Amino acid sequence: MTGTVQVYAAASLQRAFDEIASAFEDAHPGVDVVTVYDGSSTLATQIGQGAPADVFASADEKNMTKIGDLAADARIFAANTLVIAVPKGNPGAVSALADLARVPTVLCAAEVPCGAASATLLKNAGVSVTPVSAEQNVTAVLTKVAAGDARAGLVYATDVAGRDDVESIVPDGADAVVNRYPITTVRTAANSVGAEAFTDFVLSDAGQKILAADGFRAP
Repeated sequence: MTGTVQVYAAASLQRAFDEIASAFEDAHPGVDVVTVYDGSSTLATQIGQGAPADVFASADEKNMTKIGDLAADARIFAANTLVIAVPKGNPGAVSALADLARVPTVLCAAEVPCGAASATLLKNAGVSVTPVSAEQNVTAVLTKVAAGDARAGLVYATDVAGRDDVESIVPDGADAVVNRYPITTVRTAANSVGAEAFTDFVLSDAGQKILAADGFRAP
């Protein structure tokens, strides 16, 4: 197996997919994995417009459907839930979702998977939040929280794992809002053989072990 495999993946997958890409390259020395990370809605739009993706890994099923027939065989490979992220020291004294209505809060935009999940979580809790900003991916939300530009934000549990510049609170109802992550080989892939092999690797015991170590739930 040779060539380049272009992987377009949700921002929340960056740490895990960097590790998976490295392990895949070790197993296939002739292959170079190139990763592009952003909000799933942004990536889906780019792929629909002809971006050279071989593999697409979305943070939800809705954005996978946006690429339509370009999704060859989407399979669920991981799951994630939301937490409240706060700057180190929790200067806003945040302890529950209700507190997000009184402190400056940053959220993902509604069209992004973490934004849709946040809206559902807040609605279920009966909490109305006017965010100070709506970001296009979860990484941007966490960056603003860590920098102190907001007192709180909703991000995935995996995003705060291993971080020492933020703290997290698991809100009531988090287990009822679970994002399922699908992955597919893109039908227009320039390297379909490499793309299928990478997808299989993500779903393999080796790939699943890396995802679990980074806090993702089993599919």
